[in-house]
Amino acid sequence: MANVRIFYGSTTGNTGEVAALIAESLGDTVEYVRDISCASVEDVSGAEALILGVSTWDDGQLQQDWENFLPKLDEIDLQGKPVALFGLGNSYGFSEQFCDAMGILYRKIVQRCGRVVGFWPNEGYSFKASDALVNGHFCGLALDQDNDRAKTPDRVRRWVDQIRGDMAV
Repeated sequence: MANVRIFYGSTTGNTGEVAALIAESLGDTVEYVRDISCASVEDVSGAEALILGVSTWDDGQLQQDWENFLPKLDEIDLQGKPVALFGLGNSYGFSEQFCDAMGILYRKIVQRCGRVVGFWPNEGYSFKASDALVNGHFCGLALDQDNDRAKTPDRVRRWVDQIRGDMAV
């Protein structure tokens, strides 16, 4: 597996906690975990493989730090680079925008020719709509730390097992 850099945006701390859990599950393959608000274009472009974490805010928007960094992705050549996504949302309070920010990030990564890995089934979730759905699957690991926190460790473990081979360069 390639050396992985994990970047996340976290306003309340939930996305940062999940990033740390993913890093722990991946072990030595993780080069570092960094809040996207402290990251440079060079930090992201220098990675062999990326895991990007984002939470959804308001009526389906990116978390503020990702909103600020998103235009910088236009400066990064992601051609063929493996990128796995994880997104946090509230499936009950914002059921019609569940993990929409992950969908926004997904479309930007695809536009930049990144090789998105880690698609995740939508079974076992309660929500009305999500822009993170691609061909019936989430475009990455979808999590609800507000309502389904107890499911997170198992979902992370299974997702990490899934992406291990896909993250090879």
